[in-house]
Amino acid sequence: MTRPAASDKPLSRYNEKRNFKVTSEPSGIAASRRQARALAYVIQKHWASHLHYDFRLELDGVLLSWAVPKGPSFDPAVKQMAIHVEDHPLSYASFEGHIPKGEYGAGTVIVWDRGSWEPVGDARAALQKGKLVFTLHGEKLAGLWELVRISKPDVKKDQWLLLKKRGDRWARPVSEYDVITALPDSVIEKPLGPVAEREPRPSPAPGARRATPDRPDISRAVKAALPPTLEPQLATLVSGAPVGGTWVVENKFDGYRLLARLDQGKARLFTRRGNDWTAKLADLATAIEALELDAAWLDGEIVVLGEGGVPDFNRLQNAIDNARSKDIVYFVFDAPFLGGMDLRQVPLASRRAALGETLSRGVGGQPSERVRFSQAFDAPPAQVLEAACQIGLEGVMLKRADAPYVSLRSDTWLKLKCKQRQEFVVVGFTERSGAPSEIGNLLLAYYENGKLHYAGALGTGWSAEDSRGLRAQLAKLVVDEPAIDPQVAKPGRWSRRTGAARHWLKPEVVVEVVFGEWTPDGHIRHASFRGVRLDKPASAVTRERARAPAAPPAPSAAAVAARVKSIKVSNPDRIIDPSTGAKKVQLVRYYESVAEWMLPHLKDRPISLLRAPDGIDGQHFFQKHAEVKMPGMKELDPALWPGHSALLAVDSVEALVSAAQMNTVEFHTWNSTIKRIDEPDRMIFDLDPGQGVTWSHLQEAAELMRTLLSELGLNAWLKTSGGKGLHVVVPLARKFDYAVVKGFSQAIVQHMAKTIPQRFVAKSGGANRVGKIFIDYLRNGHGQTTVAAFSARARPGMGVSMPVSWERLPTLKSAAQWTIASAREYLSFEKDDPWAAYWKSRQSLTRAMQALAYKP
Repeated sequence: MTRPAASDKPLSRYNEKRNFKVTSEPSGIAASRRQARALAYVIQKHWASHLHYDFRLELDGVLLSWAVPKGPSFDPAVKQMAIHVEDHPLSYASFEGHIPKGEYGAGTVIVWDRGSWEPVGDARAALQKGKLVFTLHGEKLAGLWELVRISKPDVKKDQWLLLKKRGDRWARPVSEYDVITALPDSVIEKPLGPVAEREPRPSPAPGARRATPDRPDISRAVKAALPPTLEPQLATLVSGAPVGGTWVVENKFDGYRLLARLDQGKARLFTRRGNDWTAKLADLATAIEALELDAAWLDGEIVVLGEGGVPDFNRLQNAIDNARSKDIVYFVFDAPFLGGMDLRQVPLASRRAALGETLSRGVGGQPSERVRFSQAFDAPPAQVLEAACQIGLEGVMLKRADAPYVSLRSDTWLKLKCKQRQEFVVVGFTERSGAPSEIGNLLLAYYENGKLHYAGALGTGWSAEDSRGLRAQLAKLVVDEPAIDPQVAKPGRWSRRTGAARHWLKPEVVVEVVFGEWTPDGHIRHASFRGVRLDKPASAVTRERARAPAAPPAPSAAAVAARVKSIKVSNPDRIIDPSTGAKKVQLVRYYESVAEWMLPHLKDRPISLLRAPDGIDGQHFFQKHAEVKMPGMKELDPALWPGHSALLAVDSVEALVSAAQMNTVEFHTWNSTIKRIDEPDRMIFDLDPGQGVTWSHLQEAAELMRTLLSELGLNAWLKTSGGKGLHVVVPLARKFDYAVVKGFSQAIVQHMAKTIPQRFVAKSGGANRVGKIFIDYLRNGHGQTTVAAFSARARPGMGVSMPVSWERLPTLKSAAQWTIASAREYLSFEKDDPWAAYWKSRQSLTRAMQALAYKP
């Protein structure tokens, strides 16, 4: 390492380069060492002629310093160039501020990370050899690092490499985590605390395995004894798919709920009510034991598959009644206990991943045909429900991916049915006309407030054989006194036509029925028999009432951060912008890093996503509705825009990042929010330059636009488009509908074109605006969108739409001045939000309309 000559005073090179009458940097005075204090470490982010990171380690009363152009990385495979520069005083460790133009290092400095460091071995000897290994304890960096000299010691430019050492718990591939983009701000402005305390990376519970790309994360598992009994989690019937949240979508099986307890490899099978069916399903118990699981509770549904592999409830009933359990298949969808671990506090997605891994091993390395994993569908719930109904399934199950397992009916498990379907108690029957050994009709009821209520008659859905078997079963329960008021069960067409007598029954038999609807007096219509249920007592049969799905509770910041980190970036190194070499992972990390700024511009607004699966040079398409599953994406109520599918909204960092992972480049929003969808809360003027318009003319046009709006009594805010133009945005009080706002914006544009025809044109089309600027007012129409603030653009260079102050307008160099590579870094150095007052400004157009003599 190049050190000052012995005759040089400490920090002489540092002092010689600076005029302390001009710069606010501290003067260079070497400090005496206090043994009790840990050695200081700091990284300063320095935007001078170019952006770089100044890496500094305290030793011998000074800060040894290296300029690292690209900054540090937790990825051991990334070796960053580090240029050794002059030592700095210890007091420099807290310096933030602006170094004036003309001074050495002119630009802006922030403290990006700080903490302490420990050398491994003798630091001075290691520096002389050109290989220093050390441990960092910072707010952003931690673990073992290394500085390695790659140039000869006596050359003018002393070059080193800064790299993360392999083998400690902090090493992570850059495709998984890029600390530069994830944490770009000052730790003085936004203190984080020691990273080792903030993100301790807890060890898994005893016996639990740490997550890898091939293994699920069950770190919340707890080693526990296997409980003798377990109440299952139950689902709530809802009338529609929930809005928000991340849901696991499965088929709703047409069968019986079954829980399997394995203790020392022996299986016992229990119904939902806790009845032991091991003997009844002995063959299935043997198949479950063949999985060679030592201790577990498995939760699933038993079915018998009929034509086309669709579960057939009648066949299941026959298989149970006739001891043909070899026909029964057990679809397992959850594992509350597995491998001696209690997984109930592990999020569902991770429980299912652990279960899927276990069942994939099957029997002798081959998946079991009798015990199968219940697969989830990577598609919107409504789409899966439609497909399920078309092939004859009962419906779908929706389960919150981040929810624990709870032994009660919950809002984190929901069921959506193709048709109305539930159990009923049989309180009477009639015989079939001309065939007294068969059933003509069943009289049905359900319990409410402890009392049976008549639900109507059922006369179809069974075969002659099933009808005779059911008639023989019910004959044993005939009584003289009905369990319901016989006047309520008035003879309908079924008795008037046939004259069939009613036989009253003890209310013990439970049947499952599918039907079309409930009548106003509480009877079912268009009903069809599905089978007798043996797993549910009559006393538990109530009327199921579907309710509107509730929005999931807002997740904690830690939960959101964990979900965002869990989003895997597929093909991270794929080039999406050949002009710059920008990779997909850079775009995803960009959106993650600007979420704090961007989300207020997106929240509760219908959105259109511009997706570019093949990069910005490939085919682009807009997506307005749910087509593929994007975690966190919000589906809006279809009633907001009648006649259209549900619109989308991006209200969370999870949704923003998952959309980017699905190749979304641009985010375009409506001018209104879902609260009052037909009344815009802003008016936008897009200054679109025609061929031959210079940048200075566009800047002038923005100022002229602002002046006119000011004369109309309207304050406006400015942002770059990220492409060629500028956007002038006017916040509004929600008072007028889209037709009025669009009409008035057109009147403003026509006034500008009439007043300054040499600069502006009010008609779109390239031929109309050669050498002129078209002020696009069309974006103020209903359903029209404008690219959101901080959105990238699918153009070479990938510019970003950046909110700026009017004072900065003269200094702007282009509408794409900031890109995904530089925008977040720019925000790190900007202390003030130029749009801070925008959010509180709500302006009426009434006065402005009067001033322009405009009548809506």
